[in-house]
Amino acid sequence: MKIAVVGKGGSGKTTTSAVLARTLARSGYATLALDCDSNPNLGISLGIGEEATERLISVRDAVDAGEEEHASSAEDLVARFGIEGPDGVRLAVVSAIQNPEPGCP
Repeated sequence: MKIAVVGKGGSGKTTTSAVLARTLARSGYATLALDCDSNPNLGISLGIGEEATERLISVRDAVDAGEEEHASSAEDLVARFGIEGPDGVRLAVVSAIQNPEPGCP
């Protein structure tokens, strides 16, 4: 199952995403949350904390600046650039997905 949460700024996308991710993870689903927002705060909403969220943002910025190689797969993305959060939600902060494997990562 793949779920995307989109909408206007300030409409509650981050809060909705965090609630969905934690609820699905608590229900036994393997849950990977990708924060693609230009102002990424999903880590804070998931309960990962400000420091860990800022670290994920700096990793994303390093990839964007060419200082770090892009991930080759969803598994590589989470292993290299992600973090395990409360309730088993895995989170990665990304800006773009280039050349994804068949299907949505």
